[in-house]
Amino acid sequence: MDRVISFPHLGNYYIVFDYFIRKATKCKVIVPPATTKRTIEIGSKYAPSFVCVPFKYNLGNYIEALEKGANTLVQGGGGCRYGYYGELEEKILRDLGYDFEFYNMIRDNHISLKKGYKFCKKMNKRANPISTFYYLINSLVMIICMDKIEKYIRLNMGFEVVKGEFERVEKAYLDSFKNNRIIKNIIMYFRYRKKFRNIKINKPNKPLRVRIVGELFSLIDSNTSFNIERKLIKMGVEVYRDTDLTYLLITKRFILNRMIRKGKKYLKYHLGADGTASIVRSINSTYMDGILHLKSFGCTPEISAMSILPKIANEYKIPILYFSFDSEDNEVGVDTRLEAFYDMIKRRNNG
Repeated sequence: MDRVISFPHLGNYYIVFDYFIRKATKCKVIVPPATTKRTIEIGSKYAPSFVCVPFKYNLGNYIEALEKGANTLVQGGGGCRYGYYGELEEKILRDLGYDFEFYNMIRDNHISLKKGYKFCKKMNKRANPISTFYYLINSLVMIICMDKIEKYIRLNMGFEVVKGEFERVEKAYLDSFKNNRIIKNIIMYFRYRKKFRNIKINKPNKPLRVRIVGELFSLIDSNTSFNIERKLIKMGVEVYRDTDLTYLLITKRFILNRMIRKGKKYLKYHLGADGTASIVRSINSTYMDGILHLKSFGCTPEISAMSILPKIANEYKIPILYFSFDSEDNEVGVDTRLEAFYDMIKRRNNG
């Protein structure tokens, strides 16, 4: 039987995951549907109630992919309890009666190039190190380009003259990846960067600025946080978010110790996952009008960060709004709190 591979959905990065697995393994790939209320309902139905929300979304992603015909599932990640998802997810899915092959790339809470290559080799015996490395480098180029474009969007979309222009160009840019080689992806980045910069904006000299910190999954997969980031942007706010896959895969290892030193007034050790970054980036937000802290329910590193953030808010006089997402949240309640926060920082800015 031919392998049909799937993986957990994660924001727009599914485009990169799809590309790498298809190219490196030469297998068919089923991209799980974008995370929705059904995804979390399915995952919550079969997951332990106390587990953090990304586990429930991942489990829901897997079930939806299996329903669509996937027979091989891949799990990757790490840094916190996420590193131990694989074994439990596999057990739950087998107990539900699904027949599949499970490849856990984080069995020891650590992912590596060697594991990635071994996975490709297992999926396709003809896979070789050179082509696999090429597809990996191209995937990293795609991630870096996507993150740079997203950063520009967060700072400017709220001020577009023609509403919807940024999202129209963004969709075209994401569609442009397809099966491009490295050089083509770099060319497309510069081409679309110019298109974005040609979009007319009307930005005030002193726009409202908000930094978003917190747990990576809630920040990256906007569907799991009711699109809070885009809603805030469309209110006419410059949004700053430094947590993305470029940070996670490339820059984090080089700056983590420096961040701990920067936050030594509040931190002695790394909090795990993105907890340390939440603290240090909040300290660096003295010029911001406010901070949003997003996390999934049960995220231990971010719970640790939340005990420190009020001290930072007090000391630097920065308002912070906390969101903790679980399967019981509703969008109306989230929107009400976000709008009240926006009104408050707008009054402070005008006062």
